[in-house]
Order: sequence, then C-alpha cells, then structure tokens
Amino acid sequence: MSLTHIDEQGHARMVDVSSKPVTSRTAVASGFVKMSAQTVEAIKTKTAPKGDPLEPARLAGIMAAKRTAEIIPLCHVLPLSHVDIELVLTTDGIAIKSTVTAEAKTGVEMEALVAVSATALTIYDMCKAIDKGMVITEVRLELKTGGKSGTYERR
Repeated sequence: MSLTHIDEQGHARMVDVSSKPVTSRTAVASGFVKMSAQTVEAIKTKTAPKGDPLEPARLAGIMAAKRTAEIIPLCHVLPLSHVDIELVLTTDGIAIKSTVTAEAKTGVEMEALVAVSATALTIYDMCKAIDKGMVITEVRLELKTGGKSGTYERR
C-alpha cells in the first residue's frame, strides 16, 4: 500500500482529486467530555461561571468544521452543505456528535472530527473555572458514506 500524502521523494503532498467525481458525502463523529458531578450540575442549573457552555460549544464546532483545511495541513477546502452538532448532558459529562455533509470530490471525515474536537475544547474552556480535571475522550469516526471507498460504520 502506498502512502497517498507522501510523494516519491518522501515529501508531503496534497492528494490530487481533480479526476474524482463529485458525490454526496456524510461523516458522523463523536466524542465525550468527562466531568465532575458538580460541573454537570452547574451546566444543568445554568450556574457555570462563564455561562451556558453548550451553545458556544455548538457554534465552535460548526465554525471549526468550516475551517478544517486551515488547521489540518493537507485537507482540501470543501463546500459544506450542513454541519450539525448534538450535545447530550449525562450524569458524568457531555456526549458530542457531529454530522457533516457535502457534495464533493473527497470526504468530510476530518471536518466531522474537527467539529467534535473544537466543541469539546470549548466545553473545557467554558467549564475549566470549576473543573480543570475534565477529560476529552473517545473522539472517533462513527460513520462515513460516499466516495470510492463506500460506507464505513463503526461497530
């Protein structure tokens, strides 16, 4: 198997997708911010010192997905059709799920993963005054559809 982002001389390169057809692409990623019961309660009761972390985190995830090519060096700039961030407050933290779609020549997996990561980091930033021990965990691709490689679904 050859490495797609390395040329014959070992230099990094962006993959040429110019001959690939445009297809409908979707990626779903997830992650979790584990936090103390005190932090969960502060979010639930809207008493966190910096205010509600959920909506700023949702916006950060959407914005980050749209700018993925600016932070992941070899990603293509993609015209995203939709970015959705779902946040579920649990007894021990916040579950995050991002869904990203585009009509493009390459997939949107990185956009979905970056969206989850930025969402989690924003939650951390908004809640660190009460819980510096939070842990961002389980950031992973759950599903991707479209393109030559077809569908991938985590089992």
